[in-house]
Amino acid sequence: MKILTFDIEEWFHILDHESTKDESSWNKYEKRLEKNMDRIFQLLANNNKRATFFCLGWVAKNFPKVIKKIDDLGYEIGSHSNLHTLAYNQTRKEFKIDLEKSINTIEDITGKKVKYYRAPGFSLKEENKWVFDELINQGIEIDCSIFPASRSHGGFEKFPSKSPVLVSVKGRNIKEFPINTFSLFGKNLIFSGGGYFRLIPYPLIKILTKRSRYVMTYFHPRDFDFNQPMINDLSKLRKFKSYYGLRNAYHKLEKLIRDFDFIDLHEANQKFNWVESEIIKI
Repeated sequence: MKILTFDIEEWFHILDHESTKDESSWNKYEKRLEKNMDRIFQLLANNNKRATFFCLGWVAKNFPKVIKKIDDLGYEIGSHSNLHTLAYNQTRKEFKIDLEKSINTIEDITGKKVKYYRAPGFSLKEENKWVFDELINQGIEIDCSIFPASRSHGGFEKFPSKSPVLVSVKGRNIKEFPINTFSLFGKNLIFSGGGYFRLIPYPLIKILTKRSRYVMTYFHPRDFDFNQPMINDLSKLRKFKSYYGLRNAYHKLEKLIRDFDFIDLHEANQKFNWVESEIIKI
């Protein structure tokens, strides 16, 4: 199965950077979300594709019309946290408050239960796996936060599954749809979203997608906004990660969803055989 998802945040929601990490600094930046979302909506409509949207509570508060439109178009909405804070930098109490606020803000607009979650930066790691317990406490049924490989601000390398699996916490289960990897020359290659998707040439992405039985994509509105401003005080490496490949990313995504049959998380959950699923105890 191949799943299409988007993480809905503004172009300046860059993780672990001093000038963009706090809500108090965000007002000085141009807002580009609505225009970028319209391009995503049009792309999905043109190709008759379904997708799941993981939205910040901050987005719901500041762009309620965007949340309403996602819901009106029939797409499901999950939480991407409230303020885009890395979960492993939060105490358990801070995480709980942040999650509650994001869920409540989204639900107040849609009137529908939020059942899905993805942590900013895939920041669910070995040291903060208590996140699963808090998600279950808040009624989250499906998590998409596991990145089973090394990365700069996240990554749960020792997580024992790279495909959908049940996670058991104190006798309670939550469904996990991790990011997929592709083993190449002994390395776990990521290709299905974000900067990885922008960096890798499309012919290789197409080959890897075709050879993968399970693909979990993740895209951001900023991934397709070539004209977005540049935050000048980023390091050279961070600039490369954040801005490389923006010019062609939209057309690459268009090719991808035309070349393959993508479904949303709701349909993936229905299709997967949970009865025979492995259960990982945390």
